Amino acid sequence: MKFNTKTIHGGQQHDLAYGAVMPPIYQTSTYAQTTPGGHKGFEYSRTHNPTRQALENAFASIENGKHGLAFGSGLAAIDAVIKLLSPGDEVISTNDLYGGTYRLFTKVFEGFGIKFHFIGMENAEKIESYVNENTKLIWVETPTNPMMNIIDIEAVSKVAKKHNVLLAVDNTFATPYLQRPLDLGADIVMHSATKYMGGHSDVVMGALIVKDDVIAEKLYFIQNASGAVCGPMDSFLVLRGIKTLHIRMQRHSENGKAIAEYLAKHPKIEKVYWPGFENHPNHEVAKRQMDDFGGMVSFVTKGNNYDEAIKIVENLKIFTLAESLGGVESLAGHPASMTHASIPKEEREKTGVVDSLIRLSVGIEDIDDLIHDLEQAIG
Repeated sequence: MKFNTKTIHGGQQHDLAYGAVMPPIYQTSTYAQTTPGGHKGFEYSRTHNPTRQALENAFASIENGKHGLAFGSGLAAIDAVIKLLSPGDEVISTNDLYGGTYRLFTKVFEGFGIKFHFIGMENAEKIESYVNENTKLIWVETPTNPMMNIIDIEAVSKVAKKHNVLLAVDNTFATPYLQRPLDLGADIVMHSATKYMGGHSDVVMGALIVKDDVIAEKLYFIQNASGAVCGPMDSFLVLRGIKTLHIRMQRHSENGKAIAEYLAKHPKIEKVYWPGFENHPNHEVAKRQMDDFGGMVSFVTKGNNYDEAIKIVENLKIFTLAESLGGVESLAGHPASMTHASIPKEEREKTGVVDSLIRLSVGIEDIDDLIHDLEQAIG
């Protein structure tokens, strides 16, 4: 079954009770039993819910995995992965990543004795020098947030396997439409399903997908024991969103390309970050491991002027100034004061997150309207 078909039919079956084409919303906390322990596979909705299970099956299908797990948020999914570790373990993470991930790693899990190394991973060989006997996990975002750096998943996987270390990949920006990390050697794929998976800015959710049964069993235990699961209504919404993921991502990618090329020619723009440019670092890696380059674009204005950047995002009319990304509508954000404000300024700027950086989540509106909006806002 090919991807465009998987988004609609992958891992799904018609409702066994009445033949409903879409899985019903099983808005229930518990399930009747005929005798103690005698049930139809469901006993309590924190553990299992038919609507959530349908969604988890869809997650696994489109990522070419075997097991899918749905959580109450992307951060809850990341939290579950780090709970695979123990005090004294070490994690090697990319240094350009979502601010919430950085906050979770440094403000929560460092307090429990887990050590994190934040490094540039554009050259996978650099990672090996940080691996030691305590290293248990490599955490990768690619494309990274918000600098759009590209990390070679297959090359990192070789390092991880050589040292018997888990590799987890945050695939939120690319989605499985563009990139499938499990096929490239990753052990765990994470999504903030709030973003492109849901696709309509109306739900908060996280996802994990794995192939390995042992890893899956550990994560299922953590999911149930910690309880950070999503509800049936949210599951229904994201499952519905997945059914149009392929056509949305096609338009996101088309519009993202047009916006990136427009900004690159603008006399007031200093630099545009988009992996589709031939001069983008690791562009050849992006071409090899991605099917297109997505709808996320970041840029800085000339002079690195904070006030100028704020003026631009405040003057946008069609692009909405808001956190998050991946919805059908175009969003603009100022990472230094919004999504990445939890990262210290000196650490942000080391990776390029300067005060004039603007991040765009390019939606699926008419491209002429989006370019006109940028024209009037930038001036």
